[in-house]
Amino acid sequence: MNLKAIIKDWLPKAKTYFSTFPWKSMLAFLFFLLIAFIFWLMLFFQKQNVEGTYRLPLKYTNIPENVVFDNTLPQYIDISVSDNGAEIFKLDIRKKDSLEINVGELTEDGTTTIQGEQFRQLLRTKFASGTIIRGYYPMTLPLSTSELESKELLVSFDGELTTSRANLIADSVSFIPEKVMAYGSRESLDKLQTAATEYTLFKNLNATSQLPIKINPVEGVKFSPSEVEIYIPIVEFTEQSFDIPVKASHLPRDLDVKFFPSRAKVSFSVTLEDYADIAPEDFEIELDYRKFRNNEDGRVELSLTKVPASAIDPKISPSQVEFLFENIN
Repeated sequence: MNLKAIIKDWLPKAKTYFSTFPWKSMLAFLFFLLIAFIFWLMLFFQKQNVEGTYRLPLKYTNIPENVVFDNTLPQYIDISVSDNGAEIFKLDIRKKDSLEINVGELTEDGTTTIQGEQFRQLLRTKFASGTIIRGYYPMTLPLSTSELESKELLVSFDGELTTSRANLIADSVSFIPEKVMAYGSRESLDKLQTAATEYTLFKNLNATSQLPIKINPVEGVKFSPSEVEIYIPIVEFTEQSFDIPVKASHLPRDLDVKFFPSRAKVSFSVTLEDYADIAPEDFEIELDYRKFRNNEDGRVELSLTKVPASAIDPKISPSQVEFLFENIN
């Protein structure tokens, strides 16, 4: 049976089913279900001593740079409360804001542990006045600290930089700020010569960039700031090449030398800014007779003896030439 015949056979049955379905009964059932839910909510909101358990994130602020905590600080506190249904309902649907622990302010007053009534008063700031705090864990927050030694370190880059095809890194990268403070024990700080960044890949850069990068964490050491900005200068470049004559130096007066080929192609990259200022005369290939005169195979490696600083990654082709000595007399 084809699809057309199946549909033709099914349509009358579908019409009969939907025409006989008890829609009115279903709608009435849903209506009474909604009414029952509304009454349940009303009763729940009026109910007293409804309990709820919540997890509050802890946020530590105003921490002195030159100290380290003697104990690991908890990141959450689990708290059990009771109140009327309406307040509990609000707590259930409301986003739980962090409980701020102002470390600098508390330790300045000599506090090394938050506990007892002080802790309860701090917790009450996150709930309504009628909410009863039944219990919480942990019951204490240790804030004791030890003072650290400090050392100023230069930031160093750890990672890889690549540019798009028509761009080059113009100079070494720099950091803002160039130095960071490291806090730790004398033994830990003595092992550090620089503050290395996290290993990072910057790929296909096509313009000068200033990007955030984090200092690589070191156990027992705290860096301030823990994140700096890396400045990567990028310039656009083009390819250029010149044919340069192959010459020899320190030849005896009665001897000449012929090179085959007598010229070599020097290819290099150059920025668009320096393109017009570079010329063939800025390059030289001058071979020292004293270094190749005993080459038995009659070949010598080529190398540039003069190259401008603006030429980037110069290459010589061919890399070798043949030579033949001629007696002038």
